[in-house]
Amino acid sequence: MSGSAAHFTSRWGLMLAMLGMAVGTGNIWRFPRIAASNGGGSFLVAWVAFLFLWSIPLILVEFALGKRMRQGAVGTFTAFMGEKFAWMGGWAAWIAAAIGFYYAVVMGWTIRYLLAAISGQLGDGDSARLWEDFAFTPAVLPFHLIAVVLAVAVVATGIRGIERVARVLMPCMLVLIVILAVRAVTLPGAERGLAFLFTPQWSDLANHRIWLEALTQNAWDTGAGWGLVLAYAIYTRPKEDTSLNAFLLAFGNNSISLIAGIMVLCTVFSQMPNAATEIVGAGNEGLTFVWIPQLFNTMPGGNVFMVLFFLALVFAAWTSLVSMFELTTRVLVELGIPRGRAVVVLGVLVYGAGFPSALYEPVFRSQDYIWSVGLMISGLFFALAAIKFGVSRFRSELINTEDQDMHVGVWWEWVIRFVVVEAIVLVVWMIWNSRATPLWSREGLGTMFAMWGVAFIVLFLANGWIAKRVTEYRRQHIDPASPHGEPAAVDVGP
Repeated sequence: MSGSAAHFTSRWGLMLAMLGMAVGTGNIWRFPRIAASNGGGSFLVAWVAFLFLWSIPLILVEFALGKRMRQGAVGTFTAFMGEKFAWMGGWAAWIAAAIGFYYAVVMGWTIRYLLAAISGQLGDGDSARLWEDFAFTPAVLPFHLIAVVLAVAVVATGIRGIERVARVLMPCMLVLIVILAVRAVTLPGAERGLAFLFTPQWSDLANHRIWLEALTQNAWDTGAGWGLVLAYAIYTRPKEDTSLNAFLLAFGNNSISLIAGIMVLCTVFSQMPNAATEIVGAGNEGLTFVWIPQLFNTMPGGNVFMVLFFLALVFAAWTSLVSMFELTTRVLVELGIPRGRAVVVLGVLVYGAGFPSALYEPVFRSQDYIWSVGLMISGLFFALAAIKFGVSRFRSELINTEDQDMHVGVWWEWVIRFVVVEAIVLVVWMIWNSRATPLWSREGLGTMFAMWGVAFIVLFLANGWIAKRVTEYRRQHIDPASPHGEPAAVDVGP
């Protein structure tokens, strides 16, 4: 297949696919809860600040690296930083895969609740009973399988298939979220939710926890530092505007989070103002799968809007899971496994490795916590890659190239250095918060360091072999004569 066939067909297709990657259940179920639990409007101030202090700088790094190197996370770190750094790319790929193990379970939940909403099984009180009877039982496994199969079916078709699916799912999801938000703001008493979300209490900003939660949410919101942006940037057209696309992705993603926040909080404050604190204080699953159905049951035509909500949630989970599969599949391909076989192997692995999280709540929560902290380390590695190369040189040679219409100022050079500090502070804070938990509990330091240690040891030991394989792939499939690293005969699917 020629290099040109491996490109997204247009900026529209690229941005829809990247928004599908970035917009997931974290935007729809996590953002409203985190915003509400941290002061609403006060949280928004810190959240917007970290859009510029974390998300956009790292998206620029990933986008520029993917466009220039035309390889996945492992191949990029190997070629860009040197063979001894292949393990850093391996860490980013492993984190995405590990999150995918339990994220596929979450997508299975959304599918089950969509079917329940369609069949009218979520009447008053039924959502809580369904959750108790369904979650973390063998009944999850068929829906977990459906989620994996849907992701495999898309990724197996290559980047063109991913683009085609994104062109359908993303506009549909956006329309659904907007419809739900419009309905929410027209409910009696919805203004209380708007006031809570958009009125900052400036004194709250002295609370360090709000800033740290805002930083964490940005990492989850945009996908910055995961390697997911890099995985899609590989397939950009040679003259795509790196800076413009990075800003469009960041602002587009956070706008959707904000709309989701309006949708949820206006509904909460309108329908159950006395229970608002209890609702927003619930966990992700409690808010989404227990309270949201009960809220919709209190409004006229609520079942229709409930169906739309869970349909949007399925689409969000699906497109995000696809991006995790694509990132990992690309790594397997560059290690020498044909794409078709790599996708199937990954699907079987994700389904099998997801069993513990599907069946045991402590395992699910442990995996969510451990690899969420590990995600911050991935962001740190991408920032270090730019710093090792030289931030001024990186900005001039990889971001502000001659064919770009939008250029990034010197501010980026200072902020990308600050990202290193942010990542270290965030990891230390999360570790500090675990100090009071039993050492080998699900969120204990012993459990986290043991799992991190196994991953690091395996990657260190395999570093030489990994570097050799991805370097050989680059020699065979990336045309060194092309200034843009055009893929040549790359196995990207039909």
